Amino acid sequence: MGPTAAGKTALAIDLSRRFPVEIISVDSAQVYKGMSIGTGKPSAEELSLAPHHLIDVVEPFQPYSAAEFCRDAIRLIKEIKARRRIPLLVGGTMLYFRALKNGLATMPIADKSVRSDITLMAESEGWNSVHARLKEVDPVSAARIHRNDSQRIQRALEVFIVTGKSMTRLQEDGKRVPQPSPSLSFFSIQPEDRSLLHSRIECRFYKMLEMGLVDEVVSLRERKDLDPTMASMRVVGYRQIWSYLDKALTYEDMVGKSIAATRQLAKRQLTWLRSWNGLNPACKDLETALERLSSTLKL
Repeated sequence: MGPTAAGKTALAIDLSRRFPVEIISVDSAQVYKGMSIGTGKPSAEELSLAPHHLIDVVEPFQPYSAAEFCRDAIRLIKEIKARRRIPLLVGGTMLYFRALKNGLATMPIADKSVRSDITLMAESEGWNSVHARLKEVDPVSAARIHRNDSQRIQRALEVFIVTGKSMTRLQEDGKRVPQPSPSLSFFSIQPEDRSLLHSRIECRFYKMLEMGLVDEVVSLRERKDLDPTMASMRVVGYRQIWSYLDKALTYEDMVGKSIAATRQLAKRQLTWLRSWNGLNPACKDLETALERLSSTLKL
């Protein structure tokens, strides 16, 4: 586990050259087909060296939940172990990792009309007002979810409207999905120098632009089955470029807001990691991570 731009993919590919591992992607954006540049998917060359599971599994208009990730990851872990190989889960979607470790409470399926109503509320009053509404009905979730995290604000408020119970209450009362294995070990990469991580984030986004990220979003906009309210189109970078193409942002504003949103994402990921119980000592750099993980895999 680790924040965006920490070097997780490079580390995983290096480990795949040394040990009989199969990589399972733990990334809520890389599951979408046709979204390669902005999600930082491994290149075709990297995938030929180290194939990844759970990349390009659904269309951008299709929902993919933490519960679905658990189902798919548990199946893959069993299949990989049956091949006498080692499942290596790599990514930065902390909710997926937590769901795999602890299970998830049963939640209602998405309700399109309720989501539309919440989106209209946000458009007329702003997401701060929606967050304030969430705070009234589910203060625990509101404290956990950042005011700028519109996707999770929307989902938490949707759950309350659909069920009449807060997401917090459902998580406390709901049935848990069994753990796939008691032997899972969790490691993290947590760069010590935050300014270096910020620099990596900025450089990576400019590289994505050079690779054709704007054209990738143009192609997605041309599809008739996508709109900017969908989870896939709310991914950092994609939503800012969509606004730029709508002429709601200048190019310079789009770049600045995309980099700022990615840094905020990294900050949230690091906050998750600091609160993670049972996490192996954090690696401050890739060399230390490689050394520690190699020792574990040799066992």
